[in-house]
Amino acid sequence: MTDPTQADAPLGGIIGSGSAMSEVYRYTRQVAKSSASVLLLGETGTGKELVARAIHQLSDRHERPFVRVNCGALSEGLLESELFGHVRGAFTGAIDNRTGRFESAHKGTIFLDEINSTTLHLQVKLLRVLQEREFERVGDTKTISVDTRVIAASNRDLLELAGEGLFREDLYYRLNVVPIRLPPLRERPEDIPELVTHFLNFYNELNDRYVVHFDPRALAAMQQYSWPGNVRELQNYVERSVVMAQGDELTRELLPDVVTSGKQPRTPGARAMDFESLTKELVFCGLSGTENKDGDLHGHIVDRVEREVIAQVMASCSNVQIKAAAKLGINRNTLHKKLKQYGLDGEP
Repeated sequence: MTDPTQADAPLGGIIGSGSAMSEVYRYTRQVAKSSASVLLLGETGTGKELVARAIHQLSDRHERPFVRVNCGALSEGLLESELFGHVRGAFTGAIDNRTGRFESAHKGTIFLDEINSTTLHLQVKLLRVLQEREFERVGDTKTISVDTRVIAASNRDLLELAGEGLFREDLYYRLNVVPIRLPPLRERPEDIPELVTHFLNFYNELNDRYVVHFDPRALAAMQQYSWPGNVRELQNYVERSVVMAQGDELTRELLPDVVTSGKQPRTPGARAMDFESLTKELVFCGLSGTENKDGDLHGHIVDRVEREVIAQVMASCSNVQIKAAAKLGINRNTLHKKLKQYGLDGEP
């Protein structure tokens, strides 16, 4: 059994020894030896994959495969084939039989990242695997049994999505046996010096540099910044500083203005519509007689609202158009035209 005095010690590969991360370490060690499903919750860039790997390495399955699948990176059809495999002729382009990720992870662990991006159809098949440990390849009738531990991750509240009809509630409860919340970097500023030191060492070696100190003013700015991109964002800025430094110190001047200005950065929720501002703008248009180019105030309102709704839905679907179109209830071609119309097709 794990020594209780070491239960909250940092895990290999994960940086940070503050109180917020200590709780993560403790839960990780507690759940690792079990076969229970784990749901990792946290913003993008908080280290969910690192924790998933740590659970696998601490488990009795550590000598078996750890298989990661980014559910938000593929369309529904491709993701279904990726997870469950397919047989020859199942669809156009299926020229050979293919083993899916669940089969590849037999006796090991499968990590389903961004599971909030899956469709309701696919969620039915995932629920069956969790409940019955079996499935069929796409285009086949033969049932395959697997012994695979499931770790899922989401940067959205799945219960909230279930309330909106976008995520199956029964699947949520199957996944949520042991939830572990990963705190955003803004809730663990005490870990920033350790993280900066780690990334300095890494990028010094990678770039043959010698930036081994950091200015207290630079550290203060980093600890006051809210880090919407979390550890990944910090890592990027440290790499930039190592490359651009003229001496052996990470100075405040090497950090981007967004960190040193003290202004609140654009956060993942910043796309949410500011209805008060929109109302003021529309009232101004009405009172001043300002209308859109066609002289149609109603059209101006509709265009503004439609653009913001599409932008929000695209962001929630990780810019995967086929998923955003389904969520909006329109076909993909229509969405593509709308994105081009509103200048959203070039957004990240």
